[in-house]
Amino acid sequence: MKYMLYAACGLAIFCAAASSSCATELDKIIAAENKAAGVTEQPLPIVSDSIFLRRIYVDLIGRIPTEKEVRDFAQQPAGERRTKLIDQLLKDPRFADRWTLFYADMLRLRSQASGGSALMAYVHNAVKTGMPYDEMARKLIYTNGKAGKTPEVGFILGDDADPLAMASVTSQVFLGVRIGCAQCHDHPFDVWSRRDFYDIAAYYGKTRRFESQLTKVVFATEAEQSAVLWPPEGVGAESDRKPIPPRFPFDFKEYAKTPEFLLRLDSVRAEKLAARKALEVKKQETSVDDLLASTSDKVVKATTGALASELAEAELKKDIRKIDVQKGIYKDSELREELAGYVTHPRNQYFSRALTNRVWKTLIGRGFVEPVDDFREDNPATLPQALDYLAHEFVASDYDLHSLVKLVVTSDSYQRSHVALDTDEPTRQKMESHLLATSVRRMIAESMYDSIVAAGHLYEPKHSPGKNQKTITETVRVVKDSAKAGDLAKPASIAQGGAAMAAMAAMSDKPKGGSDYALESAIELDFTALLSEKDDDEVALDDMKAMSKEELEAQRAMTMKMTRTSELDYVNKQVQRTIDDNPVFNSSLRMQSPAPEGHFLRLFGQPNRQELGDLRDDSASMRQSLMMLNGRITHEAARVGDLEPMYNLLTGKAPNMDEAVNLAYMEILTRRPTAEELGEGKQIVAASTSPLEGMGDLRWVLLNCNEFRFLP
Repeated sequence: MKYMLYAACGLAIFCAAASSSCATELDKIIAAENKAAGVTEQPLPIVSDSIFLRRIYVDLIGRIPTEKEVRDFAQQPAGERRTKLIDQLLKDPRFADRWTLFYADMLRLRSQASGGSALMAYVHNAVKTGMPYDEMARKLIYTNGKAGKTPEVGFILGDDADPLAMASVTSQVFLGVRIGCAQCHDHPFDVWSRRDFYDIAAYYGKTRRFESQLTKVVFATEAEQSAVLWPPEGVGAESDRKPIPPRFPFDFKEYAKTPEFLLRLDSVRAEKLAARKALEVKKQETSVDDLLASTSDKVVKATTGALASELAEAELKKDIRKIDVQKGIYKDSELREELAGYVTHPRNQYFSRALTNRVWKTLIGRGFVEPVDDFREDNPATLPQALDYLAHEFVASDYDLHSLVKLVVTSDSYQRSHVALDTDEPTRQKMESHLLATSVRRMIAESMYDSIVAAGHLYEPKHSPGKNQKTITETVRVVKDSAKAGDLAKPASIAQGGAAMAAMAAMSDKPKGGSDYALESAIELDFTALLSEKDDDEVALDDMKAMSKEELEAQRAMTMKMTRTSELDYVNKQVQRTIDDNPVFNSSLRMQSPAPEGHFLRLFGQPNRQELGDLRDDSASMRQSLMMLNGRITHEAARVGDLEPMYNLLTGKAPNMDEAVNLAYMEILTRRPTAEELGEGKQIVAASTSPLEGMGDLRWVLLNCNEFRFLP
């Protein structure tokens, strides 16, 4: 059986000593800084392959590795497997999902806000396609347009295009400076004055949020007059308050000679530009060849008149598309475009350092600067040269997130061990702050959720159809007087109700009424559909055209019936029905977010993204324990399905309890059990009414242990 292959394929490394170190340039800089600071403690060793494997999977793609992925990793050459795996995970589709969450927390993306879901899809596409971070930031800062139709505008609409709010957001999110403290008075701990704050706000002074009273369409555009006045309200006479001209108060880094990292940036951008031009030339040549190749066919059709009207209609549509009707409505912001240029300028070190510090905090557990969005003179970085090195490399790569993440995870600093649990607090703090050891981190909420789903084989059905028949009781509303209701009391067919009825029918197989369902499920976002180029109005129009006259009449009749039913009296009635309870869970990385209060993700620290500086909460609580102990997702993950590999190890012709326990540990904790754990696991399984029930108990225990929740 394949589970006997662990030792043969090299998984013995998972119990071996730590791998040898291969210091990167970053590690050398950190070591030199520590030496200069008089740090004499030696760094802890590099973690073993099993620990590295679990850590890198969770950090890069948001879940623990599967048993197959563990075996695949072990079969790679020992000296290359870590680097190869990092490159593989950076290209994995889930990398974009996981790091969209990083940006969602940073940018406070909210699905429920105006254009929020479309903005999240836009950011996801930016990560997936490798859009430079500075390009994405510029578009978020200066774009106007209609919510949803123009995804980037969701960023400014998230704060209702309020100039004062956007001044705080821009400086704190993109520059790591809490200049919002100077809104009402000069900053008490930094150099920023109240005038500096209003100078930034003035860039947003002409931006307005509008909402159509008729269609409820929300959009952002520019007005002629600035709403940001100086002096502020309540200061001096009202007649003295005038529109204030914008000014960027942050100084750029000056160099006597253009530094090497900026020269590399210019080189990378020149290469990209040349590649784009070559691609455009190739497309143009292809278009000409296609046109010439089809000329003879078009001439033949045109002589019969079959193509004449088609060509005329196509040309008319082409001309209409050239007319930018929205241009006059969604006026571009020249002031915000100027601001975006200042914010993302390569010599603006605040911009690159702020993002680098956030990425470092996400992967290491603590930032060079803490809090991550509070850069100021009296809050210096612990290792400023290391921060500068990473920030410069980030700029030189043309602000490529993938490159920055790779720099961090290939370093010894990322791959070091934790300090021992019995270490005193001052020593632990010193070791972690100087990167001699890595901080203990709990999985973020989404990673924990998806890791439970992965360990429990819940991405696909794991029970054969009919294996889990379950009778549920529901409360439904029925017409009190069926004779009076007539045909209105009859269930409407899917054909009568169209797509809405079809959706209701599809949902009817899902149990309702239990709070556990609502606390662990949510609507999944379709990023591709959200980025569709069609306008909402265009989609609705096309859908109407696709409906026949009979369908339109049926829809009208259904609407009339639904209106008439509102006049009837209803009573509640309890009914029972049997369902095939074979649950499948989607990835939490694509759920609408933030999740509702009380949801699994919120209990484990997902922020509500309303306030600036609203970071993830990694503190423990009793509600978290209750969710893991009693929640449906943990319960379903622990159960053994007949379609998963574990089933045959427990019930086949030749059951193998040792390998079953080994597999449970590998799938949930990414390691083999010790001899003592193996014996205890077999006892737990044997103590139950059946091997299947007993393995469910063991897996439930493993899912609820701290080793599962925390990164090794």
